[in-house]
Amino acid sequence: MGSGIAETVIESGFQATLLSRTSETAHAMGEAIKSSFERKTAKERKTVIRAEEELSRLNVTNQITDLADCDLVIETVVEDLEVKLRVIKNLDAVCKADAIIATNTSTFPIIDLAMATQRPDKVCGIHFFNPAQVMKLIEIVKTLVVSEETIQTATSFALSCNKEPVIVKDQAGFIVNALLFPYLNNAVKLLEQGVAAKEDIDTAMKGGCGFPMGPFALLDLVGLDTALSILNSLYDEFKDPNFAPAMLLKRMVTAGMLGRKNGFGFYSY
Repeated sequence: MGSGIAETVIESGFQATLLSRTSETAHAMGEAIKSSFERKTAKERKTVIRAEEELSRLNVTNQITDLADCDLVIETVVEDLEVKLRVIKNLDAVCKADAIIATNTSTFPIIDLAMATQRPDKVCGIHFFNPAQVMKLIEIVKTLVVSEETIQTATSFALSCNKEPVIVKDQAGFIVNALLFPYLNNAVKLLEQGVAAKEDIDTAMKGGCGFPMGPFALLDLVGLDTALSILNSLYDEFKDPNFAPAMLLKRMVTAGMLGRKNGFGFYSY
C-alpha cells in the first residue's frame, strides 16, 4: 500500500517521501515504482519524459526524521493496533506541529490513534484501497475531535489524486469493510460446510453478482492475515457473529498460508 500510495501521489503532482523500515526495503519499494512506470511507458500510458519528471518527486528513506517537513503523512503499516500506535507516536514526535497525520487503517477506530498524539485534531483516516494506483475510492474517516480544516484538507488531497472521497464516521470497518468482510467470512464458512468448491463459489459470485473476482481470489489478494485481523477488529467492536472469523481462515493463517503475498492461500501463486 505504501508504494502504491506514493506512486499515486507523485503522479498527482506532489512531492513524496516514502519511508520503510530498512534501507534495503526502501530501495526495493523505490525500484517497484520505477518498474511500474517502465510498464506504463512501454504500454504508452505515459511518456518517458513524464515518468522521469514524476520519479524526480520521489524520495525513499529509512530515516523517520526525513518526514519532519511533510505537510501530510499517511501510515500504512501492518494492521496491528500496537504497531500502529507506536508508529503514530513516533510520527507525532517528528512531524512539524501543523502537519496532518493520517492512517490507512481499514478497521481500527481512528480515535485510538488520534488520542495517542499531541495533535488529535489533526489526525484522521485516509483509507486507500488496493491497488491504490487503480482504485478510485478513498474513505476519509472523521473522529469526534478532528477539525473541519483537517477533513477539508484530506478531502482536497484525495480529489487532487483523482480519487472519489467519501466522509465516514469513525467506526470500525467504516463503509466498505463493514459490508465486505461478513460476505468474505461467510464464503469461507460455505467452503467449510462443503456447500461448493472454492472455484465454484468464486465463479458463482462473478457470474451471479457481476463481481470482478470471487471471494477466495479477493481474500488471497487482501492477505489472509490481514483479513483475519480485520474480522477480529470488527468482532471486538460489534460482537456480531457475522464478524467471528471462520475456523478455516484462522487455521490457514496459523499454517502460514497468507495468499498472494507469500504464494499460498486458497489458491497457489
